[in-house]
Amino acid sequence: ADYWQATKALGHGDFQLLVFAPSSVQEMVDMVVKAFDTADKYRMPAMILADGLLGQMMEPVQFPEIKANSIDKSSWAANGHGNKREHHIINSLYINATDLEEQVIERYKRYDIIKENETDAELYLTEDADIVVCAYGATARVVKSAVNSARAEGIKVGMFRPKTLWPFPVKEINQACQHASKLLCVEMSMGQMIDDVKLAINCSKPVSFFGRTGGVIPTPVEVLEHIKSL
Repeated sequence: ADYWQATKALGHGDFQLLVFAPSSVQEMVDMVVKAFDTADKYRMPAMILADGLLGQMMEPVQFPEIKANSIDKSSWAANGHGNKREHHIINSLYINATDLEEQVIERYKRYDIIKENETDAELYLTEDADIVVCAYGATARVVKSAVNSARAEGIKVGMFRPKTLWPFPVKEINQACQHASKLLCVEMSMGQMIDDVKLAINCSKPVSFFGRTGGVIPTPVEVLEHIKSL
């Protein structure tokens, strides 16, 4: 469940994966289907960034009906040509630097389309929130409990949970914190998503951090105390 490795440190640079972050066993099932379809649509790899807590959790799930993807692959798929068309040659090795640069530029045009159309996030009680707590994966379940407790005490707090870590939901986080004066990023790490949170809002508001690491799970009480401290 290493955020940096999934979203920043893949390949040899200028390269991204689609990264999905479930917070329940049902979402793990649903996002596998979503990941396959989205990867097929854009012809790029996808990753499900689950964590140890979700991996050992038992919850009831419903398996969706899997429908065949209707994407037209006739222009590129290596699925036999029957001597009726030219061979499709799948090539990822470009020795000439200029050729490689052209490929990377074309890839980034596709990335821009993905950033515009494929982001997803849960906004929870953010409509009037003075404080927005940002969390993903199983950590968001802890945060939601803390947010409910804070609301019961009259504190206007909400939660922003990215379901896609790449592309990061920039539009959604700005919508979530449009009335907020402060943000709190809660992670099971020393702080990795917090960088994207700050970038997404152009550092326009202060972002605090609370994290536990080494496999220690933060508690709702701990998160609530940090909310109160803000």
